[in-house]
Amino acid sequence: MTIAAGIDVGTGAVKAALFEVDGDKSKWLARSVMRIRQRDPMELARVAFDQVLEDAKLQEEDVDYVATTGEGESISFHTGHFYSMTTHARGAVYLEPQSRSALDCGALHGRAISIDERGKVLSYKMTSQCASGSGQFLENIARYLGIAQDEIGGLSRQADNPEAVSSICAVLAETDVINMVSRGISASNILKGIHLSMAGRLSKLLKSIGVTDGVVMVTGGLALDAGLIAAIEEDVSKMKDMKVKIRSHPDSIYAGAIGAALWGAYRHEKLAQAA
Repeated sequence: MTIAAGIDVGTGAVKAALFEVDGDKSKWLARSVMRIRQRDPMELARVAFDQVLEDAKLQEEDVDYVATTGEGESISFHTGHFYSMTTHARGAVYLEPQSRSALDCGALHGRAISIDERGKVLSYKMTSQCASGSGQFLENIARYLGIAQDEIGGLSRQADNPEAVSSICAVLAETDVINMVSRGISASNILKGIHLSMAGRLSKLLKSIGVTDGVVMVTGGLALDAGLIAAIEEDVSKMKDMKVKIRSHPDSIYAGAIGAALWGAYRHEKLAQAA
């Protein structure tokens, strides 16, 4: 039996997950998410790790492997590090075993990942460096519109006439939004237009790596944005030969941390067998 922790240091939040793994069986012991908000991510990683230990009633020495992912390679107490696409892929399969691809929708980028039944990455592609397909961009727009982040999805789904938004770059898109507000366009129609623009990028990523059917698990911080999920479903339904099923999970934000913990446990067991 192995106790493994996964710590995912993202741009917007630090996530931690603690697992007990015995062969093919795994038990989720605890989880924690800390929004960064100008705080030191490395310090938050320690806080998140301590929190999952406390919740699981374990000591640090009880943990066999601490796996990091994202920007967590500099964490002083980590055992090993895994690339984020591999951890999100593994986390997607854990959350939905039928997943054969994942859409990682984070604070700074979107990424499509093709995976096998074990969570192994087959191919992937990311959005460009432009932030207009990201959570940070959406957060900035919500702030400009004077609405809370948890209101975005619900408002978007109330749209009756979504306004087209530039998908070229974040600066142009924000200029579009300013013009829309001055023309009296509702927040719902603005947000739905933004969601459709983001969805167009993400669905094209899926198609570019050959994902045309099966279950697509959305991971990352935007996975619980119901408006974005609905927009992706709407966009792929209009694409020729795209028969995918878009899925999200209440724990999708932890996908990277889950995958890190499970890959960490796997590596620990392999090292123990080799010793």
